[in-house]
Amino acid sequence: MPGVNNGVVSCFPALSAMLLSFGARSPRHVVPRAALWARSPFLGEHVRHHVRPASCNPLASLAGQTISRPAPHEGTVCGFIGPAAERVLLGARRASCPGGMRDHPPSRRPYSQGNVQNPGPAPKIPLKTRLLITAVLGGGILAFWLYLRAEKEHQKKLRRIEDLRKLALGQGNFQLVDHTGRPCTKADLKGQWVLLYFGFTHCPDICPEEVEKMVNVVDLLDREPGLPRVQPVFITVDPERDDVAAVAKYVKEFHPRLLGLTGSPDQVREAGRAFRVYYSAGPRDQDDDYIVDHTVIIYLINPDGLLMDFYQRSKSDAKMAQSVKKHMETYRSIFS
Repeated sequence: MPGVNNGVVSCFPALSAMLLSFGARSPRHVVPRAALWARSPFLGEHVRHHVRPASCNPLASLAGQTISRPAPHEGTVCGFIGPAAERVLLGARRASCPGGMRDHPPSRRPYSQGNVQNPGPAPKIPLKTRLLITAVLGGGILAFWLYLRAEKEHQKKLRRIEDLRKLALGQGNFQLVDHTGRPCTKADLKGQWVLLYFGFTHCPDICPEEVEKMVNVVDLLDREPGLPRVQPVFITVDPERDDVAAVAKYVKEFHPRLLGLTGSPDQVREAGRAFRVYYSAGPRDQDDDYIVDHTVIIYLINPDGLLMDFYQRSKSDAKMAQSVKKHMETYRSIFS
């Protein structure tokens, strides 16, 4: 209807100018690439502005003008909005982006700030450094474990000594005579380590075995450099038959340092009571011979004159020597 369109244009010149402003575009109007991608404030994603071709522009048809333009190519778009409307849209987009308009490709994340940088590989620690760290940590753990073990052994030894004190073993004194005929008391043995055994010279098997084991321990400890000498002592429980001469002959068969002690029945009894040694003479035979039943224990006395440990018959000489060595290495005088 050309008549109607001309009438609208002639009657409303201002409306006609506005319509032409929205409809009249240059044949090749290029919209900036950044304007093709706008972030939708409602959807949170990039939305492409779709435009309709000029043939579908009702405002251009109403204004009575036909707009023809070539087909769009990459990077351009033929819209139906005029320069004024385009400036309004671009101004609204600048207001919604405080940092300014930037040309972000569609592969970027919606809310990323700045350039995305891929983290590089973590720095490798040199092998020597790792071995050094492992050695330091392992050494510290080992040292701490050894300290705890030594402390545990020390506390165990203290408890054992305390138990022996409560039993009052070896705390009494004795006054005897040695195998040379000189008086000997317990105080004379202070200041040195002592291995002590109670037996009798007529014992057929057990006493010789235990005395031999005791002097073997002395020989084993003598081979250890830096350790103090141990004094082996034999006290008879048969004072009737074991006089000074009998004891002297007996000790010479085992070791040159072995000290033999004897005395009267009362003196021997007092010495046995200090260590809670049991002994009793058995029945006599036709030859007036008898066997003495007694406790079979080897006692260890420290330089303070106190009982440190004791070893029963089942203990071997090697284990006894090892035990005595540990006591010597961890010994602390209670009087110092």
